[in-house]
Parts: sequence; C-alpha cells; structure tokens
Amino acid sequence: MTEGAGIRDGDLPDDLTAAEAGMWQAFRNGSVYDLSSGDAVVDDPHGGHPWGPGRTVRARIVCWLLLDGPPALAGRVSALKLTGVHISGSLDLAGGAVEPYVELRGCRFEREILMPEARFRTVRLVGCSVPRLEAARVHTEGDLHLPRCRFPGGVRLTDAHIGTDLLLNQAVVHRDRAGRSLSADGITVGQDLQAEMLESHGELSLRSANVGVSLSLRGARLRNPYTRHALNAPQLTVGRTLYLSPAGVGGPQLAGRTPARGTRIQHFQCQGGVRLDDGRFGDAVDLEGARFTFTDDQELSLRRVQAPELRFLGERPRRGKVVLSGARTVNLVDRASSWPGVGNLAMRGFVYENVVPQGSFPLAERLAWVAAATAEYHPEPYERLAAVLRASGEDEDAREVLLAKQRRRRETLPPTGKLWGYAQDLTVAYGYRPGRAAVWMAVLWAAGSLAFASAGRPRTGSGAGEPPWNPALYALDLLLPVIDLGQMGFWRLDGGWQWLAAALVLLGWILATTVAAGATRVLRRN
Repeated sequence: MTEGAGIRDGDLPDDLTAAEAGMWQAFRNGSVYDLSSGDAVVDDPHGGHPWGPGRTVRARIVCWLLLDGPPALAGRVSALKLTGVHISGSLDLAGGAVEPYVELRGCRFEREILMPEARFRTVRLVGCSVPRLEAARVHTEGDLHLPRCRFPGGVRLTDAHIGTDLLLNQAVVHRDRAGRSLSADGITVGQDLQAEMLESHGELSLRSANVGVSLSLRGARLRNPYTRHALNAPQLTVGRTLYLSPAGVGGPQLAGRTPARGTRIQHFQCQGGVRLDDGRFGDAVDLEGARFTFTDDQELSLRRVQAPELRFLGERPRRGKVVLSGARTVNLVDRASSWPGVGNLAMRGFVYENVVPQGSFPLAERLAWVAAATAEYHPEPYERLAAVLRASGEDEDAREVLLAKQRRRRETLPPTGKLWGYAQDLTVAYGYRPGRAAVWMAVLWAAGSLAFASAGRPRTGSGAGEPPWNPALYALDLLLPVIDLGQMGFWRLDGGWQWLAAALVLLGWILATTVAAGATRVLRRN
C-alpha cells in the first residue's frame, strides 16, 4: 500500500518493517513503544553499542505518522511515544503542523532533526542522541523538553516561540560551524527556561531572548575557548530571576530550587566572557558561588542591566574585568571577596539604593572597592556610596567616604592645589571633621598666651589710657580674623615677637579660610 492510501481507515501500510509496524499500532493506541533491551550499557543512546534492524525505524515513517498519520483507535488519543528506538535518516518536519503529542526517551537519531517553522503542541526528547537540532522559528503551544540529550552539532532555536517551558537540564551541546552551541537569539519562552547542569562547548547565544518567568543556569558549565563569549545574551528579558548559581547533585533533582544546606552542589562555571548588556530582570540576577575564568580581554559585562536585586556573591575572577557601567539595581547584595582588584572593575554610572553585604565588609574595604573601580579619579562612585550610606542612617561612614573622595581628588591637582588640599585635610579634614579647627585654635591660643606672658609688658602704641596687659586676650585677638578685640592696635611688639604675632595672624586666617571652604562644601552637598 502506498503512503496516504487507506490510512484514514487505519489500514497498515504494506512496506513497513516489523519495528515500524509496531510503532504504527502504538501510535494509534497512544501507548509507549519500547524497544529497549533492559541492559543499561546496550541501551545507552550515547554509547557505541550498535542497535540492529529490530530497533530501527525510518525517519520518513515517523514524519508520516506525525504529519499525516492514521486515526486513533476508538476511545484513544494518538501520540508518538518511543523508547530505545534508532531513527535512521533525517527527521524533516520543516514547516509542518504536528498535532499528536511527541515524547521520545533514550532514542538515537542517525542524522539531524529538522523542524524550522514547524508547529507542535508539546515535544519531549529525553536522554536522546541527536547529531543536530535545527528548529529556527519553531512554535510550540506547550513545552519543549530536551533534558539529558546530547547534540554534537549544536542546537538552533532562533526566533522560536515556546508556549510554556523550555528544558535543557543536563544536556550536552557542542558547537556548530558558526562556533555556537545553542543559538537562541530572539527566542520567546512563555514560562521557565531551565538549563541546569547544562554542558555547553561553544557560544551560548540568547541575544534579545524573552523568558516569561525565570532563566536557570544553576550548575551549568559553559566553555568556549574559541571565541570571546561563552554566554552572549545582550538585551535579555527575564520576568523574574536569572540564576547563575549552584545546583544540588547526588539526590533528587529539584529543578528551580536553591539546594538545601548540606547538599552536595555543582557550581555554575564559565570559561569565556559573559555579556548581559541592557538586560531587564523582574526580580534578581543571582551570581551566588559563580566561577568565572577569563582571559585578560574577556569580561563579565553587566552594562546598563536593570534588576531590583543584584546578588554579586561569586568567586573573584583571577583575570578579566567586571563591568557594571550604567547598571541600576535597588539592592546590591555582595561579598568583599567577590570583587576583582584595581583596574579590573568598572562601574561608572552604576546606581544602587542599598548595600546588603554578606559577611564582613568594613568601610576600609568598601572604599578600596570604589578605588578599584576608578583607576582615574571620578567623583560619582564615591558620591553614590555616600548617598546610600546616608540614606541608611550611617552618617559617619558617609562623611568618611566623601573625605576619601577629596583625598583621591587631591592626587590629580597641581602642586599648589595639593598644598592647599593638605592644609584643609590637616586642619578640618575638608570640612568633614570641623572639631579639628577648635582643637587647632585652642592649641595656638594656649601657645601664644604662654609665649606673650614671658615677653613682658610691651610698649603701647598711643598715649591714651593704658589698659592692663593681658597676653591671652592679645593672642586671641591675633588669631581671630575680622573680629577686633582692641588689643592689636594698642600694644606694639618688637624683634622676634613681631614675627610670632604675624605668624598667629596668618594661621588664624588659614584656619578661618579652611573652615569656610569646608562648610561651603558640606552645605553644597546637603
């Protein structure tokens, strides 16, 4: 019987092999068609053990069933459910509309699966060996599951539309001729994209992807020594959280859950650059325990990322850079040991409203964190940190940050500016420690009073009534600019005492000027 003839009545085509005939009947019944032997070594689809004709069906017959298959038996729903089947030839469903439910477990494909622009309800390939999956612009109303599958030639899901979940947990994907392992630019996933413990050998590309709920790469291992990026996902939109964090191993796999304390875990590991520029995340970006291995020209790029919470809790990269320029978050949850050193951190324009340190993160280390991000002096990171500390009620720490900013600025000034800066720092700490001025004034007043007391009574400068000689009042009149206590114009000193008087006048003006400059700076800040 030729293809299409009589199948509407449920007749069995004449040219089917025994394995194909069994698959045909199982399809009409909606039951699982299992050709596995029961030997785990023999049944491993990724192993080298040959599967003979008794376990082989032609891809052409599979396409026939899916695109134009026979009607279901009475009271049944037709579905393709295969286990341990070898599919020979190329499975070409390009542009087709597949109505039956599809579920293949532990199957081995001889050649690639082609289903660009095809439409499905739900597709589940679990633990299968597939040379390559070509599914650009594929559309599913339900899930697309590919857990524990291996794709030596990569996966293409460019501009695909997945109605609910896309699962790639524990899949192994190698690069294609373009150097990409998973090419999913422009993909839309209605709910979760889970790729936990994924192994990617090449560039994982998610440019302009849109994920409705969460994107989980917990425990994934991304490796791309060939090009610049191991994860290339600019303009990524995730409704809730992006997880680049650990996954629990050695027990029940609870996808989408943070491993409980005491569970053996597998960290997220990435060898190659990460690009998340212009990403939008509804809840958080979670980098708990993430391990990045970069070359000197690679980076973790979070330019202009927006997320309510950034959990920067990974391990410190030994090489490469972390770039947060223009990023915005409400809560910055971080750890002192997670940040790179001087020259490897950039965060100009990075806006955060709260800092939530995990573990010890003293102010001295926080200032070193800001200094590491400003190889060349720029005031904005200091002012942002000071504003955050002040908003949280830590006014003293905020003043210390602004003082550090002035000291850093002083390094960029010419010699005269540096000299004036040192004077302001020594006297009133640029206005952030005004109590110093009173201390200096008291010290100079006491020193001047003692010195003039030992000088004896000086001569007067006029014949008017002579007031009593008061060394303390005379020293105070010299130190206070503008205010006249009537002492300087009456008494006349000779010799070295004149130089002492001039020095006190000069020091008084310097103190007054630095206090005024510091007060102006503080008032301008407020």
